[in-house]
This record gives sequence, structure tokens and C-alpha cells, in this order.
Amino acid sequence: MRINKQDEYGLRILLRIARADEVQGLTIVQLSALEQMSKPYAGKITRILRIAGYIRSTRGQKGGYVLARPAETMFIKDVLIAMGSDLYAPEYCEEHRRGDIKLCTRSVDCSMRSLWKILQISLDDVLDRITLADLIGSEEEGESPLNQIFAHLVA
Repeated sequence: MRINKQDEYGLRILLRIARADEVQGLTIVQLSALEQMSKPYAGKITRILRIAGYIRSTRGQKGGYVLARPAETMFIKDVLIAMGSDLYAPEYCEEHRRGDIKLCTRSVDCSMRSLWKILQISLDDVLDRITLADLIGSEEEGESPLNQIFAHLVA
């Protein structure tokens, strides 16, 4: 999975909103200041997250963005997919095989395709176990779900 700047900011904005006041939430102005990004870029990311059903806006003078559902139900894999991430996209190799894209010369006997599939499946498996709630805690917390997953991976 290629995690680009937009994907990372999407997760960071979700974390900011998850940690914020559940009634008022955070405005685009606040999010852009907290994450040091432009207001239009913060608006673009919040729009993606809102359309995907992760956040909703509250109206009024003190309105802002709040989580649309509990953080425990938001899996990181799904958030990244909503943001547009994908390391191995089978259709990409299919486009090469058909000749739609002329960059790849190994479309018939590609030895890398299997590696990308394995990496994508492994990464999906890990990200499918991590929720937004898991990321809210401190990295130093010894019993955090992330530390437990990490310990399992390196064992």
C-alpha cells in the first residue's frame, strides 16, 4: 500500500477529530492550523472523509467536524482505501498486459506481481486489525493494541 501525504493527513485529521470535543468538533480553520496545512487542503481531506462516512459536520457558530461513528468501528485499512491508497491494483497489471499502458515490458511474465500481491495481503491483514481507537492512545502505552500487534509480528 502506497501511503501518500493525503492518506497520512486523512488519518491525522481523523485522529484530531477523535480527540476533540464530541459536541463541537473542530473547524477546517482549526484543523489546518493544528496540522499545518492550507485551509483548502484541509477542506479537501474533510470532504473525502465526510463523503466516506467517517465524519459529519455540526452546524452553528460553534460547529465543526465530529466523528460520524465510534472510533472503534473505523478500521485503518478502510480509511486508507477511502483516501485512495492501494499498493497492488490488479487492474494496473491488466492494463499493461492489454497494452493500454506502455511502461511495463514484463506484463506477460512479471515476477514482481506475486511479490506485490503478498505485500498487499500482509499489509491489509495488519491494517484490518487496527482501528482509529487504537491510534488514539500514546505510543508508549505498553498494553496498547498496536504494541500487541507489533510484538506478534516480530515474534
